Amino acid sequence: MRSRSFLLASLCAAAALWLAAGPAMALEKVTLQLKYGHQFQFAGYYAAQELGYYKEAGLDVRILEGQDGDAPERDVVAGKAQYATGSSSLLLARLAGKPVVVLAVIFQHSPYALAMGQTGGDPDIRRLIGKRAMIGLSTDRLSNADELLAYLAKEGVPASSFQRVDHSFNPQDLISGKVDAMAIYTTNEPDTFDRLGFPYDIYSPRAVGIDFYGDNLFTSEQEIANHPERVRAFRAASMRGWQWAMSHHEEAADLILNKYTRRADRQHLLYEARQMVPLVQPVLVEIGYMNPDRWQHIADVYASLGMLPKRASFDGFMYRVDNSRGNRLWLYRVLGAAALVLVLGAAIHFSLLARERKRALEAIRQGEQRFRTMFEAAPVGIALIDSVTYEYSDINARYQEILGRTQQELRAIRWLEVGHPDDVVPIRAQMALLTTRQISSFKALSRLFKPDGSVAWIEVSVNAIDAEAGNHPHHLCMIEDVTAKKQSEALIWQQANFDTLTHLPNRRMFLDRLAHDMLKSQRDRSRIALLFIDLDHFKEVNDTLGHQQGDVLLVDAARRISACVRKSDTVARLGGDEFTVILCELESTERVERIAQDILTRLLQPFELGAEQAFVSASIGITLYPDDALDVDNLLKHADQAMYAAKGAGRNRYSYFTPTLQVAALSRMRLTNDLRNALKGEQFELYFQPIVHLDSGAIHKAEALIRWNHPQRGVVSPMEFIPLAESSGLIVEIGAWVFRESARWVRRWRQEVHPDFQVSLNQSPLEFQREGLSYECWLAHLQSLALPGQSLVVEITEGLLLDASNSVSNRLLQLRDAGIQVALDDFGTGYSSLSYLKKFDIDYLKIDRSFTRNLAPDSSDMALSEAIIVMAHKLDLKVIAEGVETPEQRDLLAAAGCDYGQGYLFAKPMPAAQFDAFLRDNAIPFAASIVKSN
Repeated sequence: MRSRSFLLASLCAAAALWLAAGPAMALEKVTLQLKYGHQFQFAGYYAAQELGYYKEAGLDVRILEGQDGDAPERDVVAGKAQYATGSSSLLLARLAGKPVVVLAVIFQHSPYALAMGQTGGDPDIRRLIGKRAMIGLSTDRLSNADELLAYLAKEGVPASSFQRVDHSFNPQDLISGKVDAMAIYTTNEPDTFDRLGFPYDIYSPRAVGIDFYGDNLFTSEQEIANHPERVRAFRAASMRGWQWAMSHHEEAADLILNKYTRRADRQHLLYEARQMVPLVQPVLVEIGYMNPDRWQHIADVYASLGMLPKRASFDGFMYRVDNSRGNRLWLYRVLGAAALVLVLGAAIHFSLLARERKRALEAIRQGEQRFRTMFEAAPVGIALIDSVTYEYSDINARYQEILGRTQQELRAIRWLEVGHPDDVVPIRAQMALLTTRQISSFKALSRLFKPDGSVAWIEVSVNAIDAEAGNHPHHLCMIEDVTAKKQSEALIWQQANFDTLTHLPNRRMFLDRLAHDMLKSQRDRSRIALLFIDLDHFKEVNDTLGHQQGDVLLVDAARRISACVRKSDTVARLGGDEFTVILCELESTERVERIAQDILTRLLQPFELGAEQAFVSASIGITLYPDDALDVDNLLKHADQAMYAAKGAGRNRYSYFTPTLQVAALSRMRLTNDLRNALKGEQFELYFQPIVHLDSGAIHKAEALIRWNHPQRGVVSPMEFIPLAESSGLIVEIGAWVFRESARWVRRWRQEVHPDFQVSLNQSPLEFQREGLSYECWLAHLQSLALPGQSLVVEITEGLLLDASNSVSNRLLQLRDAGIQVALDDFGTGYSSLSYLKKFDIDYLKIDRSFTRNLAPDSSDMALSEAIIVMAHKLDLKVIAEGVETPEQRDLLAAAGCDYGQGYLFAKPMPAAQFDAFLRDNAIPFAASIVKSN
């Protein structure tokens, strides 16, 4: 027989040489029908096509996507496609009389399984009873429903015990709860679940010994009979493509994306590839191998479902690789007969026999070398482990690389010795189940220690392997390094829950801990104190020293606050210069006050910021749980109110929440809401108070003062609503309204009373300092009214000059260039400095009423007033005295050289129309009228 083979090979070689010398043969066109759309599940066929394996075999292959589940079987039987892929249900088709023949098995284990959402308890497939499940239609043989139904029946969940619904192939149906279970491919849907963070359990038929084949390459009896060589060539080229695809995951994924489909991204294709490794088992089993006993096992499962008779025969269903040579049997016989008549003798026979043996051994060696190459080049770490001794039997290079140890080092230790103790215990428990065949495989996440002391995260997949007679059973362990992924997840979690500057818990983590401590407090019947801390004058540090130094201060402040509390307490940064402290398990408030005072004391100490020192204090609001509130939102609101009470009381102190604060806060909130409608409702009114020239008694100036006529409260004091307008930002709109009204009235009085009449209007520091402020719109409005800039005087406070940033200086220059004069209000009560008066363009100083009120000859107030007047005149500034209420005060100021007076002696503030009449009634010098009345 071997001599005949040798002669046949010689004839074939001669024929090949003859054919090579002749013209090139045309490629035979064939069609491969896939059962689903393009994905890594069919990567071997794409590889055979794109790498030219089919062309080398003389084939021009067209690969078609699957449109419906029956297409592969239907088209092959009808002759529309010569080859196709199908599931183990092909066995049903064969025994139903359809001439289908399986050429090769690609998936040694079926990827088909059942997925259910986790409920918090132990996994239990019987939860499916009475529920809705997508397990395909019973009429669709290619749905793989049969193996799941057999599995469920074996687990005590017959098909009649749950509701089967049409399969939508949309994972969202399970995630949203539209169904309770879904048939899935373990190479596909779990990736979607993992990405969306959906917790799930997978139930595989293999858990109860139902082990179907997965994807199968098949053809028809007609194709084998008419084109045996083509069948052999197509199968060989396809298997060659699969060997390449299973050892080149990255390149195969790129090939699919570039040539076939982009429905799935690269990450999903690589996920498919990794999940296919334990199913295809390219290292342990030759791709395409199929076992008659396994097909018999599948037939027995079908028989248990009543779909096949018991011990049904399926002869001719499995393709035999050497069948393609059956049609040449006559040639073998002729050659054999010829060989018998050849007088070559025993020597030639044994020579040929030795040559055949050598060739067979070489083929075995090449096969082993091929599988060894695939084992060594695998992109995942692979090791064979003795299940009894836990010693390594074989290790590939990637496994050694992940563990950071050489093969010799690994063989000197046992499996799991370098694993983290917390992770090893559950893995050993799974290994015990694997050894006793209660499960066939498992996956786990584990930490391991590398020789350099670092810790790596690995994803472990372990499968049981049948032992040879007399040998220990082995386990196939595959590992993948997921350290980078875990580090990325840890970084994302850190950034989501902790402040990047101070590394304290951020608002999200703070709220989570507060809610947790509140639950614990309910159980323990203890109390919690919430401290809301705001740094005083922190803005000045940012503005003067820069935000970088401000960040250094915040880090140091966080350290100081943390040093005042226990480790069980929580210090968090909510943002900006706001910190919170949760003091839990309190027995009395004495500890709260002690900690609050300690925080105040530590924050008062100077902050070293490079070559500079900064001083800040803190205002602390304190609220108690459950005394002051029973929910998180109200606790935070009350702590914030208490903090503002501390700030309003002078800063550098703490304040407890009281119901009075809540009432005041509600009042402020309601008043602020009313304030938003005041402009639209025309509730504001402008009052004017005359500014009298003390020497002549003439009234050529007035100060504009806003009043709010609230529809329910009556007249609301500016002292009450101006701070609300500033904090809410409404001050900008209100200031614009005051400007327009002032301009309207001053235009009238310059035309009808005096051509140089001036109106002074106050500007809030917040309004003056706001970003984007420009007086160009003021000038445009004045020009539209034919008014010069000198018709208005802007009154500002000394505090603005103390914080004289570039923007403040630029705005003062804008006023000067526009001709609008500037008055410094309440002079002498703030941070007075002669350098400010020298540096900035100021036109008027207004002596505060606190000096005027107690004026008397030879008094200190008189001396200070005279000094202010002399200093102002030396700097070419005019002086206006506020709060003049008696003739004696007026006379003393006039004698001291004061230019103007303003107060109740002359007139109280009055509405614009009334002031207009007042001006006309007092056309004579005002001072003269007062002298006459006296």
